Amino acid sequence: MGEYQGDETTGFQPPAQDYIEGVLDLAAILDLRRPGRYPVRIKGHTLASRGIQDGDILVADEAAEPKAGKVCVAMVGGDVILATLTRRGAQWVLAPSSGPLVTIADDVEVWAIVEALVRTRV
Repeated sequence: MGEYQGDETTGFQPPAQDYIEGVLDLAAILDLRRPGRYPVRIKGHTLASRGIQDGDILVADEAAEPKAGKVCVAMVGGDVILATLTRRGAQWVLAPSSGPLVTIADDVEVWAIVEALVRTRV
């Protein structure tokens, strides 16, 4: 049995060739060129319960509408944290992965809502 010689083909294009997509532009797909939308790399296992792992990249959007259950980037007492937005009656609160709920008040600011996740390691 001989080896395959690429220059000795019958001229038929492989069927899979029809399905080959061009190079993906992640910046375009994730809309990272829009003002106020930026990537955030995660260090640690802060929100492992939400499937967010060390090394993942989150796409945060400053203009996104807050919704209960969404992960957000917030400033709490001078520290930047990731937390899940939730409601307690009419009040928004942050549910970090550990520790008590944080009521959104003067010393708490929600910077952006997480809109996408990119996993760089599988």
